[in-house]
Amino acid sequence: MKVYGAEVEITDINDNAPTFHSEKLELKMSELTAPGSHFPLDEAQDLDLGANTLQGYKLSNSSHFSLNVQEAVDGRQYTELVLERPLDREEEAIHNLVLTAYDGGDPVRTGTVQIQVTVLDANDNAPVFSHHSYEVSVREDIPVGTTVVILKAIDLDEGVNKELKYSFRKITERDSQIFHLNSHTGEITLARGLDYEESTLHEIEVQVHDGGELFDKSKLLIFVTDVNDNAPKLEITSLISFIPENSPPETAIALLNVQDEDSAENAEVTCSIPSNLPFLLTKAYGNYYSLVTARALDREQMAAYNITVTVTDHGTPPLSTSIVIPLEILDTNDNPPHFLQSIYTSYLMENNPRGASIFSLKADDPDCGENSRVTYSIIEHNISDSPVSSFLSINSETGTVYGLISFDYEEMREINFLVKAQDGGSPALSSNVSVTLFILDQNDNAPQILYPSPPTDGSTGIELAPRSSESGYLVTKVVAVDADSGQNAWLSYQLIKATEPGLFTLGLHTGEIRTARFFLEKDALKQSLVVLVKDNGQPPLSASATLTVVLADTIPAILSDLSSISAPVEPPSDLTFYLVLAVAFVSCLFFTFLLVLGAIKLHRWRNSQLLEPGSLNFSGAPISQFVGIDGVRAFLHSYCQEVSLTTDSRKSQFNISKANYSNTLSNKDTCEIKDPFLIAEDINSSNGDSANTQVSYPFQIWALRF
Repeated sequence: MKVYGAEVEITDINDNAPTFHSEKLELKMSELTAPGSHFPLDEAQDLDLGANTLQGYKLSNSSHFSLNVQEAVDGRQYTELVLERPLDREEEAIHNLVLTAYDGGDPVRTGTVQIQVTVLDANDNAPVFSHHSYEVSVREDIPVGTTVVILKAIDLDEGVNKELKYSFRKITERDSQIFHLNSHTGEITLARGLDYEESTLHEIEVQVHDGGELFDKSKLLIFVTDVNDNAPKLEITSLISFIPENSPPETAIALLNVQDEDSAENAEVTCSIPSNLPFLLTKAYGNYYSLVTARALDREQMAAYNITVTVTDHGTPPLSTSIVIPLEILDTNDNPPHFLQSIYTSYLMENNPRGASIFSLKADDPDCGENSRVTYSIIEHNISDSPVSSFLSINSETGTVYGLISFDYEEMREINFLVKAQDGGSPALSSNVSVTLFILDQNDNAPQILYPSPPTDGSTGIELAPRSSESGYLVTKVVAVDADSGQNAWLSYQLIKATEPGLFTLGLHTGEIRTARFFLEKDALKQSLVVLVKDNGQPPLSASATLTVVLADTIPAILSDLSSISAPVEPPSDLTFYLVLAVAFVSCLFFTFLLVLGAIKLHRWRNSQLLEPGSLNFSGAPISQFVGIDGVRAFLHSYCQEVSLTTDSRKSQFNISKANYSNTLSNKDTCEIKDPFLIAEDINSSNGDSANTQVSYPFQIWALRF
């Protein structure tokens, strides 16, 4: 085997472009760098050979820089950046250049690098304010901390040379306390409240410094505008605290002074008082106002006033101030005492204790003090020919009326008098009031029986009732009156005792005694009735009367019946012991009655001897009486009869002729009542030998007519 050597030559082609170590190259130059200065640049590398390798460099167009290429001994090329003209950072702080490296291949290949030239600043520019003079307007009511203005200055330098600092150049001590300046931002804020009334303009000189020694200055004018921040001031320069109520209109009370520290419309004010008060507020001079009365005052309507005076400015919003002026109205005696009622009516029960209080009256006086002190008195006049002071008295301080006597309704039913009330003013004023005192009735009078009239000799009234009377026959009527009034005089009648309980009836309110049935033979000749008359008072009072009713058709029958009256038949043996005693008691009464009749007959016979033998006329006995019972008027009418009795040996004749009838009372026409039993006695005592004897007796029958 044989070995041969071979050599292969590789021919270069331009397949590599020139390249730089970095894509960007940064250079820093001061703007004070002198022109012509050189700054070396990085070299490019190309892996090709011969003509395909790096051939040269070129620089992009620039007015400040140029490219300087130098070739070394070994053939390598070195590039430098040359400054052609001075730099100015304020004009162009950064210059961007492109360095291109190219080879000799075909086609030509290139490589580039970015060159950034940064111009470094130098303190060659002074700061400048944006305004030569600052003018601002602020309201005086802006709050503390509000920004008033922001100072603005420009410095074209940068870095430390661009750092600005603001300060006050010229400022007053007062303004330095009001305004605060931020030295870094130039912001001026309010450190204390503004007051237009203290100063309307604040003039300040400010300055700004950069990082070097360069500065600028400016003037700051702060105009303060007024706001309505001051309420009006109201001051009393003269005052009267009290006036009499009779003071004339336009009486001065107070003088007021009004001030407002604001300006323009904010200082214009209006002064006023409530329209419902009797006062006026008038402008006196300048800022002075006068408070006066508008009309006459009346203390009784309003004793004191609190007058509110209000002053309001014309600002927006308006501010106001108020003060209260107290005013007391002094009293004058211009009001008489006034009674609470125009007429007083009082009621008093009769039999009141002496000196007891009856009623009270009251008079008011709207005045005050001594002018309102009221004293009372009774105006004197006569009542029933006696002065009113003998009946009544009044407490001069309290107005309480007292009764000096115990009043009797039956004597005095009402009293009319006048009470005078007088104040303690000077001159004193007074007024009168009419008082009517009604005396009320008390049940202090028992009923009084008018008929039958109370006996004076111990005998009872006797009435005649025919035996032939039918049921309901009016036998008689009990008449009674009561001096009281009202229900105290309402009378009722009761039959509390009767010989025959069921024989007669009594009207409860009329007092009429009527037969309840027909009379029987067994009925006793004489019927005794006890009537009780009771009023309706509390407690009730009563009176009683006893009547005797004789059952007979005629007076002769009465006489014969009386003659035949004998002792009662012995009761059956089975009657009680008490019935026997009753019969014995009745017998004794009968014998006593006969004895009384004999005595009366003897007395009548003696009187008859003095009269004419034809007839007997008696006068002096009342025929009728007028009775008033609460509006009911009753008339008692008398019937005067003449009784003629004719006797002979065999028969008796009894004639009654009507003598007269009277509706009115007359003592001349009255007739005396003759007891029928006495008449019988007189007849029996006549001379039996006489052929014919006639005696005339007046006989009175009572009747009640409504």
